[in-house]
Amino acid sequence: MSSPLKLTAALAAVLISIAAGSASAETSRIFWKDLRPATQPAAESVGLPMVAAKMPDRGETLSLNLRDKAVQLAGYALPLDRDGDLVYQFLLVPWTGACSHMPTPPPNQIVLVTPARPYRMSQAYQPVSVTGALEPGMEKSQLFILDGVSVIQSGYTVRKAEVANVDLVPDTITLPANLPWSFLNKKNN
Repeated sequence: MSSPLKLTAALAAVLISIAAGSASAETSRIFWKDLRPATQPAAESVGLPMVAAKMPDRGETLSLNLRDKAVQLAGYALPLDRDGDLVYQFLLVPWTGACSHMPTPPPNQIVLVTPARPYRMSQAYQPVSVTGALEPGMEKSQLFILDGVSVIQSGYTVRKAEVANVDLVPDTITLPANLPWSFLNKKNN
């Protein structure tokens, strides 16, 4: 077989394997509990706020079986990098108020998201669904809030994410009514 013909055949084989791999890649809908070890209590069990300092592993035990899997996860977007209403990077958190109005959730309950294209966000803690390849690994981000800068550690990253608005986060944690941040639970009309 001539060299150009071998190269063409090899290229065709690579393209076929890529197409077969992407065709078999299926997006799995996951929930916040899937990002923490089964032995770690959920926020409802330990009472809010669920903070890393109260956990033996400081919330740094990640779910490695989700590595490189295409997943969809709903949560609340907290902008990190924005220009007006266009957001270039945000933290996805399991409840409103997390990170800025309350102590930070453990790293295995925070996802650093970089959208495939700038995402138009009308408010902090906007409920969204994120779809993309989940990468476990600790990342530190600076969050600028009214009273200064916080360094937030996330346990997962999704780059080139598809982001969509949602009306409901199925496994959200509702803040108790007696907390000063309960106004964050109210729907905007």
